[in-house]
Amino acid sequence: MGVVLDRVLRVLPDLVVLLVSLLGQITGVAWLIGWRAARASRGTKALIAAGGALSMAASLLVFLLRSHRVARHFPGWWISWGTGLALAWAMLSLCWLAGCFVLWVASRMGSGHSPARRRFFRTAYAAVFAAPPAALAYGVFVERHQLHLREQRLEIPNLAPELDGLRLVQLTDIHLSPFLSRAELQHAVDMANETRAHVALVTGDLVSTFRDPVDDCLDILAQLRADAGIFGCMGNHEIYAGVEAHVESGGARRGMRFLRSAAAPLRFGSAVLNLAGVDYQRRGRRYLVGTEKLVVPGALNVLLSHNPDVFPVAARQGYDVTISGHTHGGQVRVELLSADLNPGRFFTPYVDGVYRIGPASIFVSRGIGTIALPARLGAPPEVSLVRLCCS
Repeated sequence: MGVVLDRVLRVLPDLVVLLVSLLGQITGVAWLIGWRAARASRGTKALIAAGGALSMAASLLVFLLRSHRVARHFPGWWISWGTGLALAWAMLSLCWLAGCFVLWVASRMGSGHSPARRRFFRTAYAAVFAAPPAALAYGVFVERHQLHLREQRLEIPNLAPELDGLRLVQLTDIHLSPFLSRAELQHAVDMANETRAHVALVTGDLVSTFRDPVDDCLDILAQLRADAGIFGCMGNHEIYAGVEAHVESGGARRGMRFLRSAAAPLRFGSAVLNLAGVDYQRRGRRYLVGTEKLVVPGALNVLLSHNPDVFPVAARQGYDVTISGHTHGGQVRVELLSADLNPGRFFTPYVDGVYRIGPASIFVSRGIGTIALPARLGAPPEVSLVRLCCS
């Protein structure tokens, strides 16, 4: 029963996206043929119907490619970029249909047919068609590559003087794949090393699928430099790719320790930073079962968990700090009328940055790579440097 539930929870977000996309495209084709092109020729209507059918077929193929049984019959680059292009088309088509429908309704609400009114709606329709692809192109070709260093102060009550100013550098959600090159990961590691951090952290999702070069990723990550060493935890894509054991053993051979329901007490002077880590905590299950045993009284307890949703449980168990990723900061997020349209909020309230529950805090990094859609918009990639300081 648990295995079935895991599979359902894994495909549920993709299934919801597929159904919404198909519903939107079916509605759009029916609206175009029934209203906008009602007086058009049969050939034009047939062309619209054929375009809609191809669009829906592409959306269905994207969903099927999420299955290993289907994906294994296609080249890795085809899966990645084919999926990305199909998702991009689905997003654009939904944006166009929604925008055109709103303008069509607005055009029917007013009275009169002045030249100025007609010019306004012609301009508005042009903007509706031009803006979404322009924004998406910026996310794919520009912002996706704008890696920067994010410095975050984390205030902790009663922090030991020896830990005040301690620097933790974090790389997460790398997704080394056709969407992120080895050179880009090398640049991220070089950027992390420039911080001269005390501890280096890798919090999951080294690759995206079983076809991606996990050993290349480990080779590059092994170049991280930190006084107390390199530590990590597993993400959900390590599970999907079936490489958890390989990452653990391969990391150990290269001098990296991936903490799997384990802890590593690190001493700085007379103070102890107790670094604990867990495998990806699946949604729909109890979080952090048994992890309270890893808490060390009198130490600063820091938990590495790819999934930030565990934060309330971690705070109750006595962890002072949780370091997470997973959300990509939403990856594609838009500020509209003071509202943050962020898909990450559908999955967790802890999407990007620092959150607190009493004296406990969590930092969620936007990470480096992308998944499904090779674009970032409003959530640029980052190497994160967390500085501990006494509040």
